[in-house]
Amino acid sequence: MSYTPAVYEVVTITGDERGAGTDANVFITLFGEYGITPKVHLASKSRTAFEKNKTDVFRIKTHNVGPLKKIRIEHDNTGLNASWFLDRVVVTDITRPHMRFYFTCNNWLSKVEGDNLFVRDLLGSLDPMDLPKYNKYVVSVFTADVKGSGTDADVFINIFGEFGDTGERRLDNKKDNFEKGTEDKFTLEAPHLGKIRKITLGHNNKGSSAGWFVDKVLLDDMGNKSLYEFPINRWFAVDEDDGKIQRDILVGGSEPTGIVYHVQVVTGKVRGAGTNSNIHILMHGTKGLKNSGKIFLQGGKFERDLTDIFNVEISALLSPLSRVTIGHDNGGVNAGWYCEKIVVFCPFTGIEQTFPCSKWLDEDEGDGLIERELYEMVSLRQRKQKKHPWSLWIWTSDLPGAGTDASIYFQIYGEKGKSDEMRLDNKADNFEQGQLDKFMVELPDLGKLTKCRIWHEKRSPFAGWHLSKASLMKTLTKEKFKFPCERWLDTNEDDNELVRELPATGELIYRVTVCTGKFGGSGTDATVFLNLIGDLGDTGERTLVNCKNNVNKFEKGNMDEFIIEAVSIVQVRRVRIGHNGRGGGCGWYLEKVMVREEGQAESQVVEFPCGRWLDRNEDDGQIVRELVPFSDGQRLYNVSYHVSVKTGSVSGGSSNSTVFVKLYGEKGDTSKMMLVVSDNNLRNYFEVGRVDVFTVETFDIGQINRLLIGHNNEGMNAGWFLDSVQIMVPASGSQYMFPSHRWLCKDEADGKTEVVIYPSEILDIKQLMNYEITVVTGDVSFAGTNANVFIQLYGDKGKTEVVNLASRSNNYERATTEIFKEDVFTITAIELGPLRKLRIRQDNAASYSSWYLDRVEIVDTKDETTYYFPCNRWLAVDEDDGQIARELVPVDEAFMKRDDDEEGTGAATLGLEQKGKTMSTTLTLKIKTGEKKHAGTDANVFAILYGEKDDTGIINLKACKTHKNKFERGMVDEFTVEAVDLGELEKLRIGHDNSGGSPGWFLDWVEIDAPSQGQRLRFPCGRWLDNGEDDGAIVRDLYPNELQTELYVPFVPYEIKIYTSDVFGAGTDADVFIVIYGWKGLCTQQKHLCVNKRERRLFFERGAEDMFIVELEDVGDVIEKIRIGHDNRGTNPGWHLDRVEIRRLLRKGKTTILPCERWLAKSEDDGETVRELVPSDIITEKLLKEGKLKHTEMEVEDALETHTYKVSVRTGDMYGGGTDAKVFLTIYGDLGDTGERTLSKSESNSNKFERGAVDKFSIEAVDLGQVFKIRIRHDNSEFMGADWYLDQVEVVDMETEEVYMFLCERWLSKKKEDKPCKHCVGVLFPSCWPVIPYHFTVSTAMDPDASTTARVYVIVMGPNDIETERLWLDLPEGKKSFAAGTMENFQCYGTDVREIKRVELGHNGATPESCWLVDELSVAVPTKGIKYIFQCKCWLAKDRGDGLTGRLFNVLDANSINIVRKIIYVATVITGDTQDAGTDTNIFLSVFGANGSTEEMLLPKNEDRFERGQEDTFNLEIDDIAPLKKIRVRIDGSGSRPDWFLDRIVMHNLTTEEVSVFTNENWLSKTKGPKRTKICELAAVVDEEEMVERTTYIIQVQTSDIGGAGTDANVFLIVFGENGDTGTLALKEGGSRNKFERKSKDVFRFPDILSLGELSKIRVWHDNKGPAPGWHLEYIDVKDETMDQNFRFPCGRWLAKNVDDGQIMTELACANNDILDFSDKTKYEIATTTANTDDADTKENVWIVLEGKRGRSKEFVLENSSKKKRFLCGATDTFEFSSKHVGEIAGICVGHTTKDSKKVKGEAFWHVLEVVVTEKGLGNKYLFHCDAQIPLAAKRDKFLTFECFKTIESFASKVRSLVPVKYEIIVITGDVKRAGTDSNVYITIYGSNGDSGKRALKQKFRNLFERGQTDCFILEMLDLGELLRVKVEHDGSSHNSGWYLECVEVTNTANSVTTIFLCGKWLDPQKADGQIQRVLYPKY
Repeated sequence: MSYTPAVYEVVTITGDERGAGTDANVFITLFGEYGITPKVHLASKSRTAFEKNKTDVFRIKTHNVGPLKKIRIEHDNTGLNASWFLDRVVVTDITRPHMRFYFTCNNWLSKVEGDNLFVRDLLGSLDPMDLPKYNKYVVSVFTADVKGSGTDADVFINIFGEFGDTGERRLDNKKDNFEKGTEDKFTLEAPHLGKIRKITLGHNNKGSSAGWFVDKVLLDDMGNKSLYEFPINRWFAVDEDDGKIQRDILVGGSEPTGIVYHVQVVTGKVRGAGTNSNIHILMHGTKGLKNSGKIFLQGGKFERDLTDIFNVEISALLSPLSRVTIGHDNGGVNAGWYCEKIVVFCPFTGIEQTFPCSKWLDEDEGDGLIERELYEMVSLRQRKQKKHPWSLWIWTSDLPGAGTDASIYFQIYGEKGKSDEMRLDNKADNFEQGQLDKFMVELPDLGKLTKCRIWHEKRSPFAGWHLSKASLMKTLTKEKFKFPCERWLDTNEDDNELVRELPATGELIYRVTVCTGKFGGSGTDATVFLNLIGDLGDTGERTLVNCKNNVNKFEKGNMDEFIIEAVSIVQVRRVRIGHNGRGGGCGWYLEKVMVREEGQAESQVVEFPCGRWLDRNEDDGQIVRELVPFSDGQRLYNVSYHVSVKTGSVSGGSSNSTVFVKLYGEKGDTSKMMLVVSDNNLRNYFEVGRVDVFTVETFDIGQINRLLIGHNNEGMNAGWFLDSVQIMVPASGSQYMFPSHRWLCKDEADGKTEVVIYPSEILDIKQLMNYEITVVTGDVSFAGTNANVFIQLYGDKGKTEVVNLASRSNNYERATTEIFKEDVFTITAIELGPLRKLRIRQDNAASYSSWYLDRVEIVDTKDETTYYFPCNRWLAVDEDDGQIARELVPVDEAFMKRDDDEEGTGAATLGLEQKGKTMSTTLTLKIKTGEKKHAGTDANVFAILYGEKDDTGIINLKACKTHKNKFERGMVDEFTVEAVDLGELEKLRIGHDNSGGSPGWFLDWVEIDAPSQGQRLRFPCGRWLDNGEDDGAIVRDLYPNELQTELYVPFVPYEIKIYTSDVFGAGTDADVFIVIYGWKGLCTQQKHLCVNKRERRLFFERGAEDMFIVELEDVGDVIEKIRIGHDNRGTNPGWHLDRVEIRRLLRKGKTTILPCERWLAKSEDDGETVRELVPSDIITEKLLKEGKLKHTEMEVEDALETHTYKVSVRTGDMYGGGTDAKVFLTIYGDLGDTGERTLSKSESNSNKFERGAVDKFSIEAVDLGQVFKIRIRHDNSEFMGADWYLDQVEVVDMETEEVYMFLCERWLSKKKEDKPCKHCVGVLFPSCWPVIPYHFTVSTAMDPDASTTARVYVIVMGPNDIETERLWLDLPEGKKSFAAGTMENFQCYGTDVREIKRVELGHNGATPESCWLVDELSVAVPTKGIKYIFQCKCWLAKDRGDGLTGRLFNVLDANSINIVRKIIYVATVITGDTQDAGTDTNIFLSVFGANGSTEEMLLPKNEDRFERGQEDTFNLEIDDIAPLKKIRVRIDGSGSRPDWFLDRIVMHNLTTEEVSVFTNENWLSKTKGPKRTKICELAAVVDEEEMVERTTYIIQVQTSDIGGAGTDANVFLIVFGENGDTGTLALKEGGSRNKFERKSKDVFRFPDILSLGELSKIRVWHDNKGPAPGWHLEYIDVKDETMDQNFRFPCGRWLAKNVDDGQIMTELACANNDILDFSDKTKYEIATTTANTDDADTKENVWIVLEGKRGRSKEFVLENSSKKKRFLCGATDTFEFSSKHVGEIAGICVGHTTKDSKKVKGEAFWHVLEVVVTEKGLGNKYLFHCDAQIPLAAKRDKFLTFECFKTIESFASKVRSLVPVKYEIIVITGDVKRAGTDSNVYITIYGSNGDSGKRALKQKFRNLFERGQTDCFILEMLDLGELLRVKVEHDGSSHNSGWYLECVEVTNTANSVTTIFLCGKWLDPQKADGQIQRVLYPKY
């Protein structure tokens, strides 16, 4: 749904009557040919509009609705005097100025004056003298002759016709209306509505007897002479019928085909949010053409933080809605209301729409509105199951006692499925004897209905009910189904049943036999229920009450028979049976259930075996089971669903009720399942903040699409806050997340106790399946065991984990004589394929642990295979061979069935193959403990890593590399783990043994670095591992989060052998490290070979050979050199190294030998502890065919040589230039680097690095090749003397005698300059254009949990799936998180997606801790000139909101703002190559072009830019001002090196590829160079041509001849012209000493300045200093000597604080320009460009009409002749016409006609690409992008219209519009805490004619900018043209300077046009993004 926007100018003229003005809010709605606009608010409270006899002008931007037909004008009746006498309204389409519509009113809009209407529909016409005709409608209302039928309430009607509606009209004609049995007539005047469709009738429920019974309504359409009848015959009363006081009635009153809308109204969580007013809503259909009329939401609470739910029935399908209007009548005591949002769900379309509001509807808050238009947040739209409305009628029999007071439930079955259970609830007293009750129900599409089930649950004396029949009718198609019954539903009547199934087919009776087991305690006293599930649905849960054969049911060994009457479900497939778990002996052992249909033979019975306990304390603790039949000797298996239910951390959130869940899947739905036995048994279920895990077994329902969860609302604290539900289905390998985060409570929110939730995400987990394991304990005395038993299965496809076989029963029982004891377990594991072996063990943990195992049987439930694993041996320490673990292999079934006399044959042992000697890899684990209180643990932590190939087994995390005290709050602990080849890591299991003082542990995340795979994986957890928190688990399985995975080049293993020499004292305990270099300088990281002190002592002993296997970066096949050294620590660190051998452990690995044979010691040799070694030999080994190893040793021919480098370091001759800190140097060459070396021994001075001295050092290193850079730093170690001024460094390669010079000339100081000197490269562009900048601003909300530390990203999406990559918004250094209440700004480069369609915002946090509440996201695209603001106000969190950490925002949800379009320039700044040329001062750049100028931009230093001889590149976003004329460069002289030698700046326009060069070749300095200036202006040179020439300006200032005219203040001015401005000129160096005296003329010369060309204006001001600063200025003359031209600027006014308007700055326009008379004719040049495609050309004529702001031109015919052919492919043709002046051109109409009006044969087109119209008088250009096919037509009635795409205004035209104008500036400070400021506030306004300069906003004797205050200022400026933006700033001068600015409104008082600039942000160094200035763009 997209509209073309249009801007309309609305002019209202208030009448000249007494009290005509209003202070209410006024609104207008435009009705046009293409649609209806939303209601638009015309003026805010801050403006004095609508005063008596006043004309007001408004600009509104809304949908383009075409030519207007009528308007609706209204006010909201707020304020002190709301009544308004409106004379007329004039509406003009700004782009089509000749479309001006006049709407005459000449009437009151008032509740008390005239006809009491304050909403009027006015018809319009293009002729101001026309009086349009209105239609009259006569409404006759007949009140019925029934007791109490009359009403005193106010009655209203809305009439809907094909052309719209009348709006709500109150029916009142001064007499007492609507009395019992009367007819009342009313006449309504309204525009013609066409054929009438329906009326809405209702009342407001006021007065003592508001209830009203209406018989019918007649409507007489007087204009069209038609009569419509609306029979009604219903109550409009809260306490009668269905309780409605408003109804839609269709013509003829046919059965209402009402469509129901569920409307949720959410009141905000703000103080005082609730209201007592009457709330109403209007729903608008697509394009706004249809609406619902005003609906009063009766019976809602509208209290703070509550959700009110309404079912609204309307006779129109509006969904999906385009918008909703919400408002109230401003009645009641606390009328103001804070509305959070409205959610509308239409079951008919299945669409749920969210309309956020988050604003006050209060005349005293914010903008004072009490009605708002809300727009949908498209990104929150949800599609749910569609349902259709049905009418359900139920007849209770006319028998004594037939009625009931029980709740009646109802469920319907059809061929395509069944409905949910519905409770029939109604306002009146239902189900009374002989009564018919009508209900509205919503049913999904069930196909043809087959049966309905109806029941009640009450067993009370008056609950019995005799149902006669029921009928169902689909309201839209009128399909009808009847269900006769004529039976009792009563425990004491008939067959005592409370459930009836009523067929649309025949009835059936099922006989059910329930067999209880024969164990002790098998029987139960609990209430048993059963549900038969078959092909055609199910019977519902039936309580088994009447047993046919036993009085005492379900006793040990019983077979109890029951009768169930139901409509046929054909074949019974499953039986769901269970009990309620109440009563003492409620545990029950169920053997089986048998089912047969009545009348079938006994042999037809279907058996459903169970053979398990239904007991909370036995087996798996379940008390409900689903049984499947034993068919063909095969059993069918169920699927397990693991349901984790998280209760929210909200006080009072826990519940004592029974919770139930029902799952809906693609293959069917489960029944309602009570969650009564949890797996993680936390004793008390559903406690605050805990997670309860349940397993339910049922048939496979396929993919889950929604779930129903709720509770039975019983118990003390029944209310429950449900946070989320997670369902794992191992069988299908899926995990579903269902976020809820809401109350299920009668007294909270919307009062619901059950809710349907849709999944937010479906994750894939390992697909698992069930194995049923039967463990048979042998028939030997004392065979049983009390120990824990563990099993592990091995199959072709892998192995299971080690599983503990345990259940709640007493397993593996010891008994002296007990026969075979069989224990059955189900385990869930990955699919193993055919089983190969199993490993089973007991842990010998208890007394009596010995166990004799007979065998294990395993059923693979997927393919029904049974495996037998015989054992027949003891698992005992003191029996047999003493082993407590056995490996068993499967045998054939036949083998098992043989006699067991061959004892022990089953124990075939199985040799396990030894794992080949594989390479182990090293993994680094980082474990982060959370920041919560008591997060740390003292328990022993262990981990298991699972890869695709294998797992590590249990690893105890003992040796931490980072902390002695491990796992403390907020710490990251690092561990090294050795693992054999695991393959890709898939999951991590981590847990602890719960030992120690406080074992509970909050684990944030685990990071695993696997260098051999080149992966760093993050496993988020964010949960407790604590018995007493969360779900009580102390072991968790974690999975890697994709968004946080980092990939890099995989490491490879190196085998490093180090030979220590056999010399006295050769060994060392120091820490030895190594770096390996490969080809082209590729090197590894520095690797320390020993992990700890113990290893350091162990290795590197005299004569030893030590081998290390380390994983390092792959440097390739050839090792060029290594660097080896140590840290010189330990007792005797000196080391004599013999050699090093290195082999890459890959196939065909070669060994490289690197000899050393030197000391690495401070006291030996040359004192170096680091050496570089080069290879001497390479050994290769080859395996020959006969199995021998062949050694070949090769000498390395061209090994690199070792060179000596002499380094000279010169310290600068500056005060304090020397340093005592340690200095480090790295030299980089194209063959590698030296590594960092300490400059310790100076060869020239004993005291190193003194002021002005040169120090020399020698460095030995392997040949570096060409040296290209050095890195030098110091460690800042000496507190006093660390700062160092380094002048230069010289490096000489002694071998090649090459000299390398490195200039520094700067401080290396933390204090003096910008950080130590490092070399870094400026950001350059990727060459694959198009990449464009995107600017993002993200605001985090002010909630205590709102902030996040996660990494945030944005993806911008365009049409056809073009999108940017993930743009990470990484916070600047020093910021840890997106903190609550802050605003962060980012700039990213991404793919140009052309037109933004959607934006995804998300983060990589996967733990609950990383939740983030986003307030607002704005996306600006400078190169397109547009900015989108998305109101998010939503959680991005795993466990908040909808459970998603990423959200898609649709651009339809955004506010779009036009910002200044930018062009990308690449600017290259070249610093000169002279001594001390570099700088660290701040450098500012301004750019001037023919079409405007930029503001000053700071060029960031970034540590290393602007150094001597350097070129630095910047990407600058610059307004579209090309061609460039000049630039201004300014330095502020800060920093330790304030002087700068600027050589030149080159600007490259990336769009046009134009290059401009600006040359300076001079100093910017106060102390150096000839000019001694900190500012310079440089002319652009394009293709060696200067754009601007130099001149001298002579400025003469004439002070007026009036008393006190002179001034002592300092005067300044700026001159503006074609080429920009001069910058600020101080008028100091003048002729006379005493300047600016009364009547004097002062002359000032400014030589050698860039000429501005023609001048337009000057800005002049003074600084108000001195005893008499006030100044009266006569005029200023400016003479340009080069042009020899004089420009005069008349002033004639005061610049004084205490005279006139108090301004001391003014702008003066140039008076030279001749006046053009616009009434004269002018010439237009029209240039057309034909497209360069086939068939684009035409031989016919073209005609064009110009549409200007002042009128339309005549038709210009662009003639085509055979001599001069025009409109050829790709050609541009120019035509000239003279015409009247049409003003600024807004659009053109282009037509294509035949030359002599001959008929057109077939279709023909002219393809026009572009039209350019130039007005020759002033030279303004108008560009039209057409690119369209213009059809050929004989007449001139076919044409296309185009809007102006770009206007290029000539300088002459701009100068002409510079007339003084007074601007009214209204500043509104927000109404939030501490919003006001006492700082000085300034504003700069930017328009199409330039800017106003920075103006102070001051007023005498008024405290400005206070909270909630509106301040008004009048400033005079030269006309700025169309306002483009404003800059508002304050100086932060006051104590609490923070300021919350709501908005700024600027009105041009000359044409009454107001521009609104919204801000809604802080200007506060402490809040949001810390800025104290904001640039605001216009709202429209």
